[in-house]
Amino acid sequence: MIKIYTLSGYEEVGKNMTAVEYNGEVVIIDMGIRLDRVLIHEDVNIQQFPTKELQKLGAIPDDSPIRNKKVVAIAFTHGHLDHIGAVGKLAPHYPDVPIYGTPYTIKLAKSEVKSEQYFEVKNPMYETEYGEIVQVSENLAIEFVQITHSIPQAAIVVVHTPEGAVVHTGDFKFDNNSPLGERPDYDRLKELGKEGVKVLIPESTRVAEPTKTPSEAVAQMLLEDFFLYEGMESDGLIATTFASHIARLQELIWIANRMGRQAVLVGRSLAKYTGIAKQLGLIKMKGAKAVRSPNAVRKVLKEVSQARENYLLIVTGHQGEPGAVLTRIANGELYDIGKRDTVVFSAGTIPNPLNRAQRYVLETKLKMKGVRMIKDLHVSGHASREDHRYLLRMLNPENIVPGHGDFRMLTYYAELAEEEGYLIGRDVFVSRNGYTVDIK
Repeated sequence: MIKIYTLSGYEEVGKNMTAVEYNGEVVIIDMGIRLDRVLIHEDVNIQQFPTKELQKLGAIPDDSPIRNKKVVAIAFTHGHLDHIGAVGKLAPHYPDVPIYGTPYTIKLAKSEVKSEQYFEVKNPMYETEYGEIVQVSENLAIEFVQITHSIPQAAIVVVHTPEGAVVHTGDFKFDNNSPLGERPDYDRLKELGKEGVKVLIPESTRVAEPTKTPSEAVAQMLLEDFFLYEGMESDGLIATTFASHIARLQELIWIANRMGRQAVLVGRSLAKYTGIAKQLGLIKMKGAKAVRSPNAVRKVLKEVSQARENYLLIVTGHQGEPGAVLTRIANGELYDIGKRDTVVFSAGTIPNPLNRAQRYVLETKLKMKGVRMIKDLHVSGHASREDHRYLLRMLNPENIVPGHGDFRMLTYYAELAEEEGYLIGRDVFVSRNGYTVDIK
């Protein structure tokens, strides 16, 4: 019998963690954090917070249901903090258990544990290539299948068991025209469907949207249409997006070069994500620079404010997070923002009440200063309803346990599954944090 431990991310968007057990052996998939629970953002060192405090706040998963189990491997689907941000806190509970992921994901995970102050993370970390199958015990093997998302080298994690495959999608969409050249491995997904998928654990963040999620190439066209025409008329140009969205950052750097401006990336997380991406050849920083230390940030923003027409600022803070660069600018710190400036939001609002409230406050402050705002030059990195339908038809899983979503999102996925011939309670299981689904 296969057991699916829905540890976290099954009543919320964030702090994802799932465990798959077969014959007493467990593979953990993801160890995420929920940033809004501790009012922190991408630029903050998460590891400075004690583990018990983070668990008390509901910011990291409660892994107690599997703490005494025989864990044989930890696998990461991709490098977003809501999937790897708790590695420095939870991996020490499983000393010496190997951690696997694609090269970009593992390098980001290593950067998270470098600053861990409370526990020493001894787990070996291995960079795994797409298509490689790693035998982690006599009965279990894991495989990483190429997929596309809003961060490089995302993967669908497959846990192979003697009873069939357990397929965990992580966050994904089917992007056939990614500017980074990444493409979903449709052939392997179809093969898995023929080989036999015992359980599918899909994300469900945007499953209620009755469409197919557009390609990142659409976001590129939206940005070019604005910056290369209307944007030319603005003195100060500021763009904000996810620090981990390397394709989007590359697009903004290309646009700045075409405008004859220098792209300046401001913020600790922007420097971290682009630095690792540059090491792996995933981004070209030609003509751009990234600054991270407080002194360097103050210095460069002073320089930019005196010759705004020469720069394109790329900053953190698109959710209105307290302490992020854009929020501090809106508060009158660092940079004298006003009617001469345009702020472009190339990111959606993460769907939870706190982020919506913070974003409203940020926009209100910018409006009061007379700033021109351009919103929604963005496409999502998450699959919509028709992407999910296509995946279901390719994999033809025997059982489905929807994940990565609040209860409403999980229920929308269950409705889609019923449209495809499944039945809630028979082969579709809507679970909650801390529960176990037994697949007989």
